Amino acid sequence: MTDQEKIRQAVRLFLEGIGEDPEREGLKDTPDRIARMCREIFGGMDEDAGMHLSRTFTVDNSEMVVEKDITFYSMCEHHALPFYGKAHIAYIPDGKVVGLSKLARTVEVYARRLQIQEQLTGQIADALMKYMHPKGAIVMLEAEHMCMTMRGIKKPGSRTVTLARRGVFETDPVLEERFFRMLERE
Repeated sequence: MTDQEKIRQAVRLFLEGIGEDPEREGLKDTPDRIARMCREIFGGMDEDAGMHLSRTFTVDNSEMVVEKDITFYSMCEHHALPFYGKAHIAYIPDGKVVGLSKLARTVEVYARRLQIQEQLTGQIADALMKYMHPKGAIVMLEAEHMCMTMRGIKKPGSRTVTLARRGVFETDPVLEERFFRMLERE
């Protein structure tokens, strides 16, 4: 049985479990639609951030590079509900930079998995350090979690903020402060 067949079978069982008829007109193709959606939403499971971060370009300076407001969508591994928001990334090059789109692609690699935000933040920072070898990296994620807004405590609009600091960002509070100031600018 293929992965797609397993998903279709699980969705049919789920629909029956909540009291639905998986053969009714509106649901008949739902197992197949969800199986295709899973390929897209969880596509990061088969990707390696190294394929995006390994192609670098030589630079003469070591000034901070910031990419902010990278939109991401992920799925909470505890409730299988979405969480989504913005990622903000900075790094201090050590003679090498990557194309800016590669930072967004790295966020996507890890966001497209069953995930928790705290882990996602650290995975992005660790990938930057592992593949780019910068002097330091800092990653901040701000996200709204559907497990808090549509169920449970039901607090829409609340955001969870996580931060991961690596290298010089762990030891130099001036760099960290500069990062936060740069996020404030429009």
